[in-house]
This record gives sequence, structure tokens and C-alpha cells, in this order.
Amino acid sequence: MLSTYRRIFDAPGSLGFSAAGFISRMPLSMTGIGIVTMLSTLRGDYGLAGAVSATLALSSAVLGPQVSRLVDRFGQSRVILRATGVTVLAMGALLLCARWDAPDWTLFAAASVAGCMPSMGSLVRARWALIYRGSAQLHTAYSFESVVDEIVFIIGPILSVGLCTAAFPEAGPLVAMVCLASGVALFAVQRGTEPPLHPTVQQGRGTSAIRTPGLWVLVLTFVGVGAVFGSVDVVTVAFADHLHHKAMSSLVLAVYALGSCIAGIVFGTLKLHGPLSRRFLVGIICMTVSMLPLLFVKNLVALALALFVAGLSISPTMVTTMGLVERIVPASKLTEGMTWTTTGLAVGVALGSSAAGWVVDGAGASAGFRVTVAAAALAAVTAFLGARRLRSAPEQQERAHVDEQQRQHQPG
Repeated sequence: MLSTYRRIFDAPGSLGFSAAGFISRMPLSMTGIGIVTMLSTLRGDYGLAGAVSATLALSSAVLGPQVSRLVDRFGQSRVILRATGVTVLAMGALLLCARWDAPDWTLFAAASVAGCMPSMGSLVRARWALIYRGSAQLHTAYSFESVVDEIVFIIGPILSVGLCTAAFPEAGPLVAMVCLASGVALFAVQRGTEPPLHPTVQQGRGTSAIRTPGLWVLVLTFVGVGAVFGSVDVVTVAFADHLHHKAMSSLVLAVYALGSCIAGIVFGTLKLHGPLSRRFLVGIICMTVSMLPLLFVKNLVALALALFVAGLSISPTMVTTMGLVERIVPASKLTEGMTWTTTGLAVGVALGSSAAGWVVDGAGASAGFRVTVAAAALAAVTAFLGARRLRSAPEQQERAHVDEQQRQHQPG
């Protein structure tokens, strides 16, 4: 198994950009929870803390695809250094406003600008696609990055909360920005593996990747998947608090991520056949079915076991989704296309966490898992209704690619 993963790093520069991508992705899991911990400590207001964190998440959902579109047009290194600079300055302003007890609106203003953080997971996968496009090793590379994502979400929250509580309230978000700045700098200097610019995109011609046939199906499905993630986080904390073991909630959520991590490791070694669209639909359906036991758990041990099983479908589905994006989105728009799926997740997380919190307050912690199951069902229905479009999308993309080549070779 290890040799399968070791072989993907035979490509020159691959270990370097993947390691830099890991460092620069740490803020994904550290910033939101760090803001909540920081503001709840400094201001004593969980409502304000959650609202500022949600503002950052929604800002990322809006600005992320636009930053990635600029990356496809002007190049990774040229754009991500500038976007990171803006993000670091905005987050610095947020931390100072929190420390100096500035008016609440300043926190929201800073958070809304900090959302231009580059989607480093998409940039890393774009480099893997350049190296292994058309090769079975691309599946392994995407599986590896999915495992890295899970590791980030296991380590990041624990590190961020620990820093905020053990050092000083701003420590978690501050270290997250240090990781972002250093990781992006290390990533940007590795120019040898950077995807080349495509003339039509570089000159400003062409439409957004979101207009690619089939991509909307993935994005809308991922709104449901994101709602699953957001609701699970909120309800697990509430469920543990109801049982007077709130501190155990982070360990239960880590078990959820562990299940996804293990599945991703195994999935990357498999030699799979058949259309990616079918695998995607099967993955979403399996995820939906695996959420049903959550409606019946009565203690934290049962919840941890149920979440571990539910996590087994997450990484394989994510890997398949990125493979589908690589197949249906033009190479010149790949970074933006991958970022749109992340945007779907971010919107879903915001919706799922809000809905789950409302249900928990009104009907109790256990009832919150109804939101999780409903969100998973919504994702399954969306994937099923869009299955035909996903099946035909690769062929449509191939025809569009041929047409584009013909236009480029026409005189005048």
C-alpha cells in the first residue's frame, strides 16, 4: 500500500508542493474555530463569535472562485501571493479590533475581506492533474490529498483551540495566518510544477467554469454534503454537552475524520473501473444510508461508532468528485472548477450548522441529527436527478475541446 503512494512522489517537485500545500491548508480548519474561541473569550458573546465566523465562511464562498479564476488567467504564483497578503492583513486587522474592543462592525468588515484566501487544495490538485492527467496515478494522488485534508481537520481545531486557551485568545488565528503565509510562500517559489497559462484564458476570453455542463450538479450536491458536515459538528457538540461530556465532542469528531482518512488511504490503492459518474452517485447514496443510524444513538460510544462508519464514504466520494471535475472542466479552468465544489461545501456548512442549531434549541440535541439525514437525502436526490448530465458531461467537454482546437487553427 505504501509503495502505491510512494510512486506518485517520483515526479520531480511533487513532494515539495504537496508539503507546502499541507502547511497552507491548516488555516481551513483553524481559522473559524479560532475566531469563535477568541471572540467568546474576549467578548463573552458566542452569538457574535459565530456570526463573525459565518461571515468569513460566506466571504470565502463568494471570493474563493473569483480568486481561482484569476489564478487560471494569470498563474498560481502571481495571484496567490497577492491574495494571501490581503488575507493576512485583513485577519491582522480582525485580531487587533478584537483585542482593542473595537465596534462589532469592524470585525465583520475585516472578516468579509479575509475571505479572499486562496483555495490551496484546488491549486495542489491542479498540479497533480498536470503531472498525471490520463494516468491511473492521478486517482492515487487525489486520494492522498483527500487524506491530507482529513489530517488537517483532525489536527487544526485541536491546535487552534489549544493555542487560544493555553497562550492568549488571538493565538489560534495568528498561528493559522503564519501557516498560510509561510505555506503559500513555499508553494509559490516552486515554479517548475506550476500549470502553464492557456492563451484563451490569459487573454480574458472564455466564460466562468461554473457554466461547464455537469459542474452545477456537483456544486449543488455538495451544498447538501456541506450541510451534513456542518450539522454533524454542531449536533455532536450539543449531544455531548447534553450528556455532560462536552469536552469529548472533539474526540468524537476526530473519529469521524479518522474513518474518512482510513477509507481515503485504502481507496487510493484500488484499481477501479466504470464511469466516474456512477461512482459518484454510489458514494453519495452510501453516505446518505450511513447517516441513518445517527437517528438512534443514545450515548457517545454509539455516536463515535456511527460516525466512524459514516466517515468511510466521505473521502472516496471527495476523490471521485475531484476526478469528475478534472474530466468535465477544461484544463484552462480547472482551479476555478475545483474551487466551486469547495464553495458548495462552504455554503452547505453554513446552512447545515444554522439549521442544526435551530433544531437543537427547539427540540433537543438528538433531534438535530434529523437535519443531517435530511441534508444527506437532499444530496442523494440532487445527484440522482443530475446523473444523466454527469454521464454526458465528459463527452460534451471533449467535443468542446475539439471545437476550440479547430477555432485556434483557423486562419485570421
